[in-house]
Amino acid sequence: MTSFPSPLRYEVFVSDTAPVATPPRPDDGPSRWSTLSHTLIHGGTEALLTDPPITRTQADRLIEWVEGHDVALRYIFLTHAHFDHFVTTNHLLRHFPDATVVAGEAVLARIARETPGGEISERYQTFFGDALPEPPVTVHGAAFPAGGLKLDGHEVFVHEVGHSDTDDTTVLHVPSLDLVVAGDVVYNNTHQYLGEGRDGGLDAWHRALDKVAGLQPRFVVAGHKDARRGDPASDIDETRRYLDTAAAVLEQTDDRAGFFTVMKQRYPDRVNPWAIWLSALRLFEN
Repeated sequence: MTSFPSPLRYEVFVSDTAPVATPPRPDDGPSRWSTLSHTLIHGGTEALLTDPPITRTQADRLIEWVEGHDVALRYIFLTHAHFDHFVTTNHLLRHFPDATVVAGEAVLARIARETPGGEISERYQTFFGDALPEPPVTVHGAAFPAGGLKLDGHEVFVHEVGHSDTDDTTVLHVPSLDLVVAGDVVYNNTHQYLGEGRDGGLDAWHRALDKVAGLQPRFVVAGHKDARRGDPASDIDETRRYLDTAAAVLEQTDDRAGFFTVMKQRYPDRVNPWAIWLSALRLFEN
């Protein structure tokens, strides 16, 4: 008798915003880190989880949610090397010791450079204090196989897309689900981090979006999303429009407060205006 693999499903757990200690926003609004999306792709017996969160409390809630699915967590996949997408990986591994961390080679190399000695940088200690996991936080993973991997008999691929909101970004493609887990290449009704967007960064981000669109997904999970919304592929174009607006505002503005005010006015309904301020702090740091 021929056996067929069980169908895959995907589900998204969204970690809520977390308080951050930074210079106050120009409008005196709250300073909170954006929501974080964690995608669980699973069949009948095994699963893959993407991008662990930033605080211990977020990680513990995610662990409880994953355990509720009663499937073996085989892989933890990291889309890119921003701190908020990997720092609790080792915390998760203590609960899922049989899971293998997989990522692009450039992603793993950047994580190693940014966590010398396994320590957390002073910047993030200032931001989050005791909410962070215990060191070491350097991730020791395996390069994602160039030919993809199998999850309950289904093919899963990684695609390198270059610069998005940082360098060396990758996305996960699951053809059987018409799904792309896009990390921070795509945002879902959430203010985008643009701090690394100068010197051609915004144009490079457009090219990354072209690569995601070329996969022709039906569903796109954004790394930072509005928990009230689904995962439509239309977020690719919404992300593009935000980049175009920001590029125009940068041409007309020469200070942090001005950039923050205009972007907030242009997108009053997007989640977490503090992310505009985080961008502005970096964009106008000189």
